[in-house]
Formats: sequence, structure tokens, C-alpha cells
Amino acid sequence: MLEDKKKWMVKIKELIPGGKLKKDQILIMLLAGILLLVIAIPSGAGSTGKSSSRSGSADSASSGSDAARDSYARDMEAHLEEVLSQMAGVGDVTVMITLRSSSEKVVEKDVEGESESVTESDSQGGSRTTQNSTRGETTVYDGGSAQDGSPYISKEISPQVEGVVVLASGGNNAVVVQNITEAVQALFGVDTHKIKIMKKN
Repeated sequence: MLEDKKKWMVKIKELIPGGKLKKDQILIMLLAGILLLVIAIPSGAGSTGKSSSRSGSADSASSGSDAARDSYARDMEAHLEEVLSQMAGVGDVTVMITLRSSSEKVVEKDVEGESESVTESDSQGGSRTTQNSTRGETTVYDGGSAQDGSPYISKEISPQVEGVVVLASGGNNAVVVQNITEAVQALFGVDTHKIKIMKKN
């Protein structure tokens, strides 16, 4: 290994005119070599790895909510098909429901607030009222603290129905269409123009 160093030094001396190197010249060359190494190493690899893992977890969370929303829509479609198929004149029925948003969980929070009112009077007979208020919120946890449990969910808001399409064997009968429309409106509160009823083949 010592011989390799000597050979390397001889090669460097051959490259430099005069053949002699001072210590400061060697130090500068060494620092220049380290700088070139640092520049050559890709620095973005670590940061892109972190950002891709973050986006991966966000994608998995969004895909999980999409799956829950799709499952909710399929359940609602199955229930509506069951109800409509028992109505007079409807016959065989297929339903498709689109949702406006996914379900939303409302976390319980402790709200603390203070209000202070100060009235000042001046010698001229005028008065001025100043009001100061502060408000703070803290999340309530099942186990009492964030380390001991998960946030306490006070309620869960179901997704809103955006539109409904119904294919029914009796979809060409005006009375059946009216009955289906009224049933869907009663169940989901959807506007009439967002309900489409057609005859099924």
C-alpha cells in the first residue's frame, strides 16, 4: 500500500512542471478532489426518497377513503335496488349512485374562552367600550391523552348523494317513473334533475 502511494505521488510530480510540490499545493489539490467528490454525489436522492414516502402514505390514505366511499355507494345501491324492486310496476331494477364527497369524522374538542369588556369615560362626557376575547381548543382523546388513545369521534357525517340513475323494467311507465323519483328524493334529498330513470332492456 505504501508503494501505491509512492507511485501515485510520482505520477502527480510528473504532471506538475518542475516536479516539486509544496505542502500547500498538495493540500489544495486534496481539497479540490474532496470538493469534486461532494459535487458528484447526488444530494437529491435522500430528499426525493422522503417526499416519495410521504406522497405514498398520502396516496394510501386517499385510496383508503376512496375504497370506503365506493363501498358505501355499493351498499346504498343494493338497499335502493331492494326497495325499488318491491314497488308495483318497477320490475327488475339496477341502480347507480354517485357521491359528492367522502364521509367526514368530527373530532370532539374542549373549547375554552374568556371575554372581557372595558368601558372608559372621558371628561367630555363621551364613553368608549373595548372588548377582548380569547378562545382555545384542545382535542379530546379516548384514553385521556394523545399517547394513551385516539381522538374521540363525536359524530360521523355520511357522504352526500350527488346523483342517481335507475334502470327499471317498468321505466317507460309515467306513474312508475314518478313513484321512483319521489322515493329517491325522500331517501336522499336529491334534486329532480339529478335523478334519471330509464327503461331496462
